[in-house]
Amino acid sequence: MLIDRTMPLGTALTVTYASDRGPRTHNADAYATNGRRTFVVADGVGDSTAAAEAAHAAAQAAALLADPVAAVLAARDALQVHTGDAVIVVAVARPDGGFDVAWAGDTRAYASNGEDLVQLTTDHTVAEYFRERGVVPQPRLEHVVTNTVRHATRENIGRAGTRAPRLVLVSDGVYGPLGHDGIEAIMAGHASADRLVRAALYAGGTDNATAVVVS
Repeated sequence: MLIDRTMPLGTALTVTYASDRGPRTHNADAYATNGRRTFVVADGVGDSTAAAEAAHAAAQAAALLADPVAAVLAARDALQVHTGDAVIVVAVARPDGGFDVAWAGDTRAYASNGEDLVQLTTDHTVAEYFRERGVVPQPRLEHVVTNTVRHATRENIGRAGTRAPRLVLVSDGVYGPLGHDGIEAIMAGHASADRLVRAALYAGGTDNATAVVVS
């Protein structure tokens, strides 16, 4: 079932978030926000109850902190009592504008100025490992992650920052079907998490689809 909510965050920020199970048996995606400055999307590894529980626990733990790296580490600690694993992206709004981002795995963050879209995260996947070394990877390697919440350390967590006014966090069930251009087109218009999720499913998405849009 699609969930879409809009939350005004004072006079500065508004967040929309949506998630849909798609054709999978379980919705192993999760999102969370502390209602103020921290925003999270987690994607459980696999299509199982354990994956869904892991994503939910990771997202809820991460949303409690206002430092994105510490948030990913808190998510890791939360999984010690779970059998599943997840990938995660966390964004924290800066008091002076913009966002700080941290991630483990292949959930993504994009920044938008209302026209151009910039991918802030670099996927922790085998495909990206080969791509960075000038080797064209096989398509199946796009989905083989090299880092997860359970294996996150302060050293291997990805980090990025932006001063752009709009941010979107998505699971691969959104960016896979839509691609960069599809997300860019939606973010340049009346951007919302609901529009991204619905568009991803309409484009033939075969995975859970989850998005958080902050502007």
